[in-house]
Amino acid sequence: MADSAAFTHICDALESETSFSRIEARGTIRLALKSSGLAASSVTPEQIKVVIERVLPVELENRGIPDPNSVCRSITRGLAGIASEASSDTPESVFHRLGGS
Repeated sequence: MADSAAFTHICDALESETSFSRIEARGTIRLALKSSGLAASSVTPEQIKVVIERVLPVELENRGIPDPNSVCRSITRGLAGIASEASSDTPESVFHRLGGS
């Protein structure tokens, strides 16, 4: 399943705000989501904002990022432009897209 637009945006923002590689940024965000009970494929901008505010600062501090709260505030500012996505598809909508009836 593809990652949500919110997940992809936050990973890109974390990579540009820190010295993390693409893999490190994505892994850090995935761990923060996992500890929050969320999945990268279905996380919404509203959900990821809460993760950034409450969980990500600790993850960044554990990885030696200076001033993790400032990094998180910067990343959060970019969320406003992301349209909210549906958190999950119904079985009917998936079959409809696949050409089933």
